[in-house]
Amino acid sequence: MFEVRPSPAEELHDESLAPDELCERNAELKARAVEAPGAAVIGADTLVYLDDKPLGKPRSLDEARAMLRRLSGREHVVCTGVCVVGPEGVADCFHETTAVRFKDFGDEVIEAYLGRVDPLDKAGAYGIQEHGEMLVESIEGAFDNVMGLPVARLQVALGACDVGRGGLE
Repeated sequence: MFEVRPSPAEELHDESLAPDELCERNAELKARAVEAPGAAVIGADTLVYLDDKPLGKPRSLDEARAMLRRLSGREHVVCTGVCVVGPEGVADCFHETTAVRFKDFGDEVIEAYLGRVDPLDKAGAYGIQEHGEMLVESIEGAFDNVMGLPVARLQVALGACDVGRGGLE
């Protein structure tokens, strides 16, 4: 049985870290901050990187507009770090990256998109699963990673988790 619990962890915003390292560290912070005795806990963190600079969640609609303008007509990388912490505290962390190319669009498309989607809880101000066809030209890699959870990689990690024996193998 799975249960979703928001993590109380404070995310790191250290731009000196490589994308994979930052996302994995945040995923582990999130997983370890959730109290679930006897259970494996999954933490995940997704960031959008443009020119090796992270685009987190916008703080306002104006910031979302600016992010989408910067992404228009360009390729960026989506990195998701995932960490499975077993019942005994042993962590298995990994990351997945996907290249995403945006269509070349202007303010009219941005306003139409923002009229349909709340960008404030999404890294890079967009969700590929929510009217992503308005923005995305192509992807190279895992679609579910761009959504924020690379499921195939997670299934492998969960397969290694044996709650009965108290940890990750």
